[in-house]
Formats: sequence, C-alpha cells, structure tokens
Amino acid sequence: MKTVYDFSVKGRKGDVRSLRDYKDEVLLIVNTATRCGFTPQYEELEKIYEKYRSQAFEILDFPCNQFGAQAPGTAEEIRNFCQLNYGTKFPQFKKIDVNGPNEEPLFKYLKSLMPFAGFDMNHPIAKILDEMLSKENPDYAKSNDIKWNFTKFLVNRKGEVVARFEPTESMENVAKAIEAEL
Repeated sequence: MKTVYDFSVKGRKGDVRSLRDYKDEVLLIVNTATRCGFTPQYEELEKIYEKYRSQAFEILDFPCNQFGAQAPGTAEEIRNFCQLNYGTKFPQFKKIDVNGPNEEPLFKYLKSLMPFAGFDMNHPIAKILDEMLSKENPDYAKSNDIKWNFTKFLVNRKGEVVARFEPTESMENVAKAIEAEL
C-alpha cells in the first residue's frame, strides 16, 4: 500500500527530496500563497511548528499560484517574504500546481485519499469562497480538487493521510488533530 513516503518532491532550489526523509514524523502538508486572505495563517503555522517540532513534527510548505495568482515571485522571494513577515522556519518546497494537468503527484495522491468535505461556513471568508467557486462551477463541491490556498493534509507517523483541513478550518482544530497524532 502506498504512503506519502513513496513520493519525491522538488526542494525550493529544484533539488529532488524524498519524503522518506520524514519517515516516523507527523506531517502537515500545506499549499500556500503569500498574497491571500489566509496568508496570516503562516504565523499560526509557525507557532504550531515551534511548539511541536521537537516531537518529530514537520510542516511541509508548497507555494501554489493557482488560486487568484496569489503566490507570485520566485521560490527565494517567497521564502524571504515568509521569513521576514512571519518568521517561518519550516521546510518550503518548489512552487507547484495542486490541480489540473500539471498537478504535483503528491497532491493528486492526497486528494484521492481525503476528499473535499466543505468549508466551515462560520469562517468570514467561507461565504465569499463558496459564492465565487459556485459561480465558476455550481458543482465545485463534488470535486476533490483543492479549492483554495492553505488547504492542509495531516499525515501520521506511518505515512498515512489521516485528515484534510480546508483553509476555513480553525487552526485550533488543526493543532488538536496534530496533538492527537503526536
């Protein structure tokens, strides 16, 4: 049976990185953007990272420019932005596509295991996203595609995908799920 450890991805500088390097660690895999309404989640992600990294926890950050072109710039410009504005220290990888013909195989795998289950409509941005996505495709919710920036996948120490969090999910709930896996 396949796990995330069967995948390799490109590092920020284009080097090939095997996810086997993260074997026996709890992972939070996130597609991110630097000019998004959810970009402030970087601060919360860094706090979670600092709290749990000593317990074999990693956040894997994959910038993606597919949603409103909100991740412009080179890999180094994105990294500098994240470090200067949010003090991020977790690993950041090469900018990727998470949907469509050029989607990163890792994200195709993640989506196949954890389907889209809807937005938390109590989040102030959720209604905006729902209206916008519904105009583009009234059946958008039936697809497992990533809907927006800062979608997160939680992976246990065995490399198994155990949860998907939409960007509207509270970071408190994300942290509780991480704690449960640790």
